[in-house]
Amino acid sequence: MQHDEVIWQIIRHSHCSFMSKTETQNFCRNEYNVTGLCNRSSCPLANSRYATIREHEGVLYLYMKSIERAHTPKNLWERVKLPRNYEKALETIDKFLQYWPKFLVHKNKQRLTKMTQYLIRRRKLALKVREKVMAVPTKTKKREARREAKAEVAAVLDRAIEKELLERLQSGTYGDIYNFPVKEYEKVLEMEGMQAASEEEDNGEEELEPEVEFVEGYEMEEEDDIEDFTVGGIDDADLLDADEEDTDEGSEEMDMDGRVGTKKSRTESGSAPQKLDTDNIRTKLKRKMRPHVEVEYEDAAQQQTTYH
Repeated sequence: MQHDEVIWQIIRHSHCSFMSKTETQNFCRNEYNVTGLCNRSSCPLANSRYATIREHEGVLYLYMKSIERAHTPKNLWERVKLPRNYEKALETIDKFLQYWPKFLVHKNKQRLTKMTQYLIRRRKLALKVREKVMAVPTKTKKREARREAKAEVAAVLDRAIEKELLERLQSGTYGDIYNFPVKEYEKVLEMEGMQAASEEEDNGEEELEPEVEFVEGYEMEEEDDIEDFTVGGIDDADLLDADEEDTDEGSEEMDMDGRVGTKKSRTESGSAPQKLDTDNIRTKLKRKMRPHVEVEYEDAAQQQTTYH
């Protein structure tokens, strides 16, 4: 049979594994203690009728113990889940602890208030981004630093050896010896090809310049107007060619010995009518280039056409 007073005398004056003594006050480390203090009314071992509140994964539960279940420690505590709403949780406590001592009812409500507050703070902190501070042992840090330094040295050495071997193979130093790792060789060749292709693409993009086009600011003249500028199949280009031929003939005649004077007179006499012809053609071209204007009158039945 359980006797609460005898249990308390043994725990208080002899030994208790949950008691923590300090200079000012004694505390209780039992997880079912409702206040955390070591005294007669708050001890969960020395009270056969006891109630407390515990939290499990963010959910609050009301634990109750009675003397009727003392002979079965497996079913000693009765657990009731409390709602997340604070007011409804208080109503649940009042419902299940209706005929219990006022001290336990009051302490359980206080515990509910404190636990609700710290759960709200925990949810708010979980939403914030915070840096996680982790302790790294000094020996482990030094060991990893040494390994990283050795790995870097080995990687540089491997690259240097690989580069030298590739240069020798490409230059034909070993002749017809082909007992080298083919996969690595092909891999390096593919990497070099990819680099060359990327460089070509970059150069092509650099060489591409925006296209420049020249556009006329007025409409092209019609073919009829262009034909008016030519007279008898002779245009300005033909005139220029004729002038060049005349000058060439004159220079050839100047080079010949003994006939300079006579040939000069002939060329002057022959070039005079040619110059007259070219002048006549140019005057005709100017006349042809004049605009053609037509005037129509609505009153008269006849149409009068004037040329300017």
